[in-house]
Amino acid sequence: MSRAIAKTGVLRALGAMSGTSLDGVDAAVIETDGHHIAGFGPSRYSAYDDSARSQLRAALGQWHGAEVEVATQVVEAAHLKALQEFDAVDLVGFHGQTLAHAPRLQGTLQVGDGAALSEALGRPVVWDFRSDDVAMGGEGAPLAPFFHFACAKYIQASEPLCFLNLGGVGNLTYVDPSFETPEEAGALLAFDTGPANAPLNDLMQARLGQPFDEGGRIASSGRVETGALELFLAEPYFAKMPPKSLDRNDFSEMIDLVSELSDADAMATLTAMCAASVAQGMQHCPTPPGQVLVTGGGRHNPVLMEMLRVSLDCPIQPVEAVGLDGDMLEAQAFGYLAVRVARGLPTSCPGTTGVRACVGGGIVSVPDGE
Repeated sequence: MSRAIAKTGVLRALGAMSGTSLDGVDAAVIETDGHHIAGFGPSRYSAYDDSARSQLRAALGQWHGAEVEVATQVVEAAHLKALQEFDAVDLVGFHGQTLAHAPRLQGTLQVGDGAALSEALGRPVVWDFRSDDVAMGGEGAPLAPFFHFACAKYIQASEPLCFLNLGGVGNLTYVDPSFETPEEAGALLAFDTGPANAPLNDLMQARLGQPFDEGGRIASSGRVETGALELFLAEPYFAKMPPKSLDRNDFSEMIDLVSELSDADAMATLTAMCAASVAQGMQHCPTPPGQVLVTGGGRHNPVLMEMLRVSLDCPIQPVEAVGLDGDMLEAQAFGYLAVRVARGLPTSCPGTTGVRACVGGGIVSVPDGE
C-alpha cells in the first residue's frame, strides 16, 4: 500500500518532541492542511527513565563522540516505542533531541535519524527541521511560531497576543492575527527569552536528587537574592534585539550565582531569574499584547506563574484557558510543521529566526519502495 503524502486536503500528522527539559517524549496528532488547524487527535507522553535522562544529560553541549552516539540510540529507541502506539496517521514530524545549539559557530545538533525511523514505522517522516534555517543565516529557533500563528487563528483571537513556552529554555512568540499568513512582515516576532526550567531542574537534580521542583514547593519557601538577580539581568543577551536564540546551557553560570544559598533561596532566585527574563523580553513586543498564553512545564509551577503575573502588564494564563493543550503544543507544532515541509511551505521567516528569507526546512524520508 502506498504511503505517498497527499498534496492537498487535511492530513493527520503525528508530531514528536523531546525538549531540553529532558523529561520524556511528547507525541500528538494534529489534523491540518499546513495552513489551518482542522482538529486535534490523541496524544501520549512517555517519560525517560533515570538512566536515559542521565545519558542525555551527559551528551548536552557535545557535537560528536561516544556520549552523542549513546544519546542518539536513547532518542531513537524512545521515539520508536512512543510513535508505534499511534495508527491512522499520514506522516510523522520528528524533531529529535537538541544536544547543542550555536547557530553562528558550529550550527545546531538534533540527534535522531528520521530515515531510520521512517523505515521502522513504515510511514513518511519529516525531520531535521532546523539546519536549512541556520544555513540561510537564521538562528534555527524558535520554530513553533508558525504554529502559534495557526493557533491564534484557531481560537479566533482578534488582537495581538503572546505565546510563552516555558520548557528548558523560555521562548516568546508575538502574534498579530490581523495578518493572513505567518510569513507576512509584522505577523510574528519570536525569540528565546532566557533560561526557564533547565537551571531549576539541574539544581534540583544536583542538590536533592529530584528531577524538578514539583508545584514550586521548594521555591515557595525561599527568598529571592536580589544581588544575584541583578547580576543575571546584566548579561548582554537581554539587551540584544531579537530574533535571538539560546543553547540550553548558555546560562549555566546561574547555578554559580546561587551556589552559596540554601536550597529554598536558590530555587526562589532561579525562578525569579526566569520570570525577570520574560519581563525583559516583553519589552521587545511591537505593541502591548492583549494576553499571554503559557505553554510548557513552567506553567505548572505556581511560584513562577505568580512572579510572571506580578511582572507583566497584561493577563497571563495557561493555554488551557483557550482550549489548547500546553503539554502537547510543541509536539503538535512539529506535526503541523511536517505538513508544511511536505507541501513546500515556509516554516520560518525573518521575524521568527532572523533568517534572510522565508525558508521551509526539513527532510522528508519515506520507507524504501514507496
